[in-house]
Amino acid sequence: MFNKSKKEKDTYGIVGLGRFGFALAVELGTAGADLIVIDRDEEKVRELREYTDNAYVVKTLDKKTLEECGMQNCDIAVVCIGEQLDTSILTTLNLVSLNIPTVIAKATSLEHGQILSKLGAKVVYPEHDMAVRLAHQLETSKILDFVQLSRQLNISKLEIPEKIVGKTVLAVNLRGRFGINIIALETNNSLIETVNPEYVFKRGDILFISGNKARMNNFTEWVEKP
Repeated sequence: MFNKSKKEKDTYGIVGLGRFGFALAVELGTAGADLIVIDRDEEKVRELREYTDNAYVVKTLDKKTLEECGMQNCDIAVVCIGEQLDTSILTTLNLVSLNIPTVIAKATSLEHGQILSKLGAKVVYPEHDMAVRLAHQLETSKILDFVQLSRQLNISKLEIPEKIVGKTVLAVNLRGRFGINIIALETNNSLIETVNPEYVFKRGDILFISGNKARMNNFTEWVEKP
């Protein structure tokens, strides 16, 4: 089946075309990534052939089948099976044993994730992560997006709060007051990666900031105060 003749760009293997796996495959395929996708559902596999020639219908996910599909040639393999714990665990184990550089596995619970992690996979919790992002967006109407990179580092994208419009970066002093760093600022559809301390915040500006959860919460509470 698939044979990677030479290294040009990363090849991604996606096992399982549920909502998470299908959406991931479409996004990667749309971006022009090299893909291998496998699933038991013939209709879903057929839809993915719009994005890759290496889309296979399989009955089992044993090591031999994975090898026949060329999964061992992947740089990154993602196990998108969550509900069937035994299948998820065995598939992850098989992929790790194929010496794929990076194996990422979807988990539906902390216990499930702990098992996958011990097998050597990087674990993601899609439902939990989406819930966290939504919660932070609901906490303040100003937050446009939120990404939790780790327990110690969060990144938020938000509209400039009204109370700092007309003030300089230095005067607001987010780092000194809240321990928050400004990563970038978007103004008039232009992105500024290095923000001058003398820059004056304008209505409509979009701010990208980073900090731990407690510091971010202190900041959003301050923003919401009249």
